[in-house]
Amino acid sequence: MGVGSDEAIDALLRCFCVPGKDKILVCPPTYGMYSVSAQVNDVGLVKVPLLPAPGFGIDIPAIRSALSGPEGSKIKMVYICSPGNPTGSLIPKEDVKQILEHETWNGVGVLDEAYIDFAPEGSSLAEWVAEWPNLVVMQTLSKAFGLAGIRLGVAFTSPPIAILLNNLKAPYNISTPTSAIAAQGLQGEGLEVMRGNRARIIVQRRRLLDELPKVNGVGRFRGGETSNFLLVEVLDKAGKPDNITALKVYEKLADNRGVVVRFRGNEHGCVGCLRVTVGTENEVTRFLKEVAEVIEEVR
Repeated sequence: MGVGSDEAIDALLRCFCVPGKDKILVCPPTYGMYSVSAQVNDVGLVKVPLLPAPGFGIDIPAIRSALSGPEGSKIKMVYICSPGNPTGSLIPKEDVKQILEHETWNGVGVLDEAYIDFAPEGSSLAEWVAEWPNLVVMQTLSKAFGLAGIRLGVAFTSPPIAILLNNLKAPYNISTPTSAIAAQGLQGEGLEVMRGNRARIIVQRRRLLDELPKVNGVGRFRGGETSNFLLVEVLDKAGKPDNITALKVYEKLADNRGVVVRFRGNEHGCVGCLRVTVGTENEVTRFLKEVAEVIEEVR
């Protein structure tokens, strides 16, 4: 256990990578902390972009080629986010298996499942760590449990890797209040609260999928439907996805309307896209109203 999944991301780099020599492989667009931690630790980045939207799957032939190539021995880890951030796409289990079973590569596969509770039942690969000694699966209480403030993440992995990660941890890095709140959240009553909130979020996610395309100036959904957010295009007057229009919508929603979404237009395959978090019924109602008015203003 660590201070959020971010501690595990960083600890794995310090554990397995030699600064200035080794590398990790990431698949943009993805969670930015992988690259930030790599830069802080002077670890190189090999980028294999996700396949084009709307699927945003991982490019298995390109990844396997990179791991087999002349630099493959320097790539110590492959970081995969599933469901993806900002894509919301779930990575098929068979694709992950092909990386773990690479014939010559001897590194570690790291699967970030921060949003897995919003995916269909049985989507997690946490149990696979009992079979695959080179797999690390990260989860967190920050998302579906709504406990981001306690900063608790967990890495499921084989005993040899777990021992190394525990030896790297600072003493007493998990506080007593954090432990107590986490234990309460993971018991029967806490789990029921989480499941109830998750069910309501999934209903509102369906509502956004149905109603947001009806807003004039909103284009296609470009990612998956397995997280608590959706990736959607904003269109210019010509009906094309446009970063300038999307950025204006993002800024006006935040500055003038008190509604915060995420602008993701500068990321690979996300031209003109906003990442919209699914909220409560009232929040979604307000968002649909505000975004329709703001898009009308900026176009």
